[in-house]
Amino acid sequence: MAAGNDGTKAPEDDDPFGYLYEDGQAAGAQPPQGGGYGYPGPASQPGVPRTSYNQVRTVGERQYGGRPPQAPLPQQQAYGQPHPQYAAPETYPGGPPTRQTPLPPAGRGGGPNTKGLLFGAVAVVAVVVIGIAAAVITNNGNQSENAGSAGGKTNPPTQVQESPSPDSTPSSKPPTELPQQDAATLKLGGSAVLAKDIKGAEGADGAYVTGFNAVGSSVTWQADVPEAGSYYLYVRYAIPAKDANATLTVNDTANSNPIGLKNFVGSSDPNLEKNWQTTWAPVKLKQGQNSIKLSCEQGNQCDALFDWLKISKTKLNG
Repeated sequence: MAAGNDGTKAPEDDDPFGYLYEDGQAAGAQPPQGGGYGYPGPASQPGVPRTSYNQVRTVGERQYGGRPPQAPLPQQQAYGQPHPQYAAPETYPGGPPTRQTPLPPAGRGGGPNTKGLLFGAVAVVAVVVIGIAAAVITNNGNQSENAGSAGGKTNPPTQVQESPSPDSTPSSKPPTELPQQDAATLKLGGSAVLAKDIKGAEGADGAYVTGFNAVGSSVTWQADVPEAGSYYLYVRYAIPAKDANATLTVNDTANSNPIGLKNFVGSSDPNLEKNWQTTWAPVKLKQGQNSIKLSCEQGNQCDALFDWLKISKTKLNG
């Protein structure tokens, strides 16, 4: 179809909005009633206000959807009264009534049971405390059993025993002193006699045994010891700056080696007063009384003085 007018109305007459365009007005489009864009309204007259085309209505007068007009809201609402715009729907006229459901009273058959809750809470706390105590006891037991388990070896726990009270402790006896005897108080045999003229003796009143240089002379001591065992026999003697010896007999058994009465101080002065010294010999003693004898026998060099004899468990200095 060729462009052009097909005999019907002009296109702008078909356009319902053609009056909005100046072209439509020039082409004779029908303006809407009351004027519009390009179509001025009634001509104004001098002294007459222009007619307003805005339809002013009172608030609430306009109707939407066929609802009846509502009464205008009051200008001021009393303080403390519910505003109609914020009231519940059931407060509007014609609204459905509502029913307030009261809470059930507390106690049996309704409401929280506070006593039951309290007893339940106390029971839970008790169970927790018992569980913690059991865990602590078990943990301590495991630590004791596993102490020193490094390397896969478990050592038994060390037990600490309480010290007995002083009342239950048996009275401990002081250690028994081993005997020491002055030679002057011993049983003498042969030519052995007492003397006091040589200074330096430690016996009572400075007494000592002399005359021992003859065969058959002897000094015998009955010594008590608390228990059987090995001991040392110490003898204090004096010699005229030359070695001497004697036979030692213990409980009627003579030692194979004589006890040496040597010049340990290395003196060259034959003065006996300057040559007091000490020697020792090991002995085996039984518990109780033991017979210890020093004698001058054949083959001994017996020129010596005797001051005292002593039993010791250890070696003495000097």
